[in-house]
Amino acid sequence: MTTNRGTLSMVTRVAAAVAGVAILAGCSTAGSASSTGDTSSSPTAAAVVDTTSSGGTSADRSNSTVESANEKAVLTLIADVFPDPTSAKAKAEAEAVVAPDAVAHGSGLTAGPGGLLDQFAAAHTRVANAQAVVKHEAADGDLVAVHWQIASDPNDERSGEAAVDLFRVTDGKIVERWSFSQPIPTGTPASGNTNTMFSDLYANAAKPGSVSEAQEEQNRTFAVGAYNTLFRDQDVSVLDTSFDPNYLQHNSVAPNGTAALKGFFSGSTKFPAQESSISLSDGDLVWTFSQSAGAKASDPFLAADIFRVDGKLIREHWDVVPAN
Repeated sequence: MTTNRGTLSMVTRVAAAVAGVAILAGCSTAGSASSTGDTSSSPTAAAVVDTTSSGGTSADRSNSTVESANEKAVLTLIADVFPDPTSAKAKAEAEAVVAPDAVAHGSGLTAGPGGLLDQFAAAHTRVANAQAVVKHEAADGDLVAVHWQIASDPNDERSGEAAVDLFRVTDGKIVERWSFSQPIPTGTPASGNTNTMFSDLYANAAKPGSVSEAQEEQNRTFAVGAYNTLFRDQDVSVLDTSFDPNYLQHNSVAPNGTAALKGFFSGSTKFPAQESSISLSDGDLVWTFSQSAGAKASDPFLAADIFRVDGKLIREHWDVVPAN
C-alpha cells in the first residue's frame, strides 16, 4: 500500500562525538507508553533475515482491508484538517477521527483531537503559508506512518520541515500518535550529498500492490535485524551482508554508499547503542522508530527511519531526527 503522493500532500545522523555530535544521536521526542520493543538482531546475515519481533503492535499485520481503511482515515484527516486547523470544520473532523483521550508522544504535544489541532496550528506558525505534502505512507497492523513535508511551496523539497507522524488506529479511531520533525537543511552539505530528504531515486522501486503481505513481513524483520545489528550491536559486518554498497542516502550529512558508515563505526569513538522499538512494512519500505538500547516504553524516541528493501538488501534510506 505504500505510495508516493503529491500535495496533501542512515542511516547516518552524524555529529561526531569528537566534534560534539554523534551518529544517530538524534535528540528525542517523548517515548511511547505502550510500544513493544523490537529485539531482533544478529551478527550474521542469516540470523538477521530470520529474526522476528512484534515491532510495537499485536494487531494482525496481514489484514490489508483494515490497513487500507486505517491509512485512508489518517490521510483524509491530514488533508481536511491541516490547511486550517483553527476552523470549525477542522475541529469537527479531528473530533470524528481522533479519540478524546488519544495519547500523544512528542515534544510539546498534548492528548486528544485538540492536541492534533494545536500541533498543526504550530506548524503554520513556523512555516508561512504551510502546506502538507505527503511523500510516503504506510499501514501495517494497527499502525499508520506518514512521511511528509511542511512547506510553503510544495514543489520545493529543499524548504520548510521534514516530518514523520505515526498513528495507532483502533476501530477507525486514532488512539495513539507519535510525531517527529526537523528543519530541512539548506546550503551545500560538506558530504557532497545533494539528494533531497524526500525523493525516490532507486530505479527498481516496487510498484504499489506488487509486494505481498508475507514479503512485507520478511522485509520488516530483515531491516529491523540489520538496523539493530549495526546500531545496537555495532557490528559493521552487516553493512557487507545487508546493505547495497551503493545504497542511496537522503540524509545530507553522509554521502551515498556504506563506506562512510564503515568509517564511523570502525573508528575509535564509541556511540550510544540504540534499537528499533516500533516498526512497519508496506510495499518495499520498512519504517523503524528507535530508542536507546534497553529503554523502557516510556523513554524518549530518537528518530524515525525508512529503508527500501529489495532482493534482501537495503537500497535506500530516509530519516527524520527531531532537534529537541
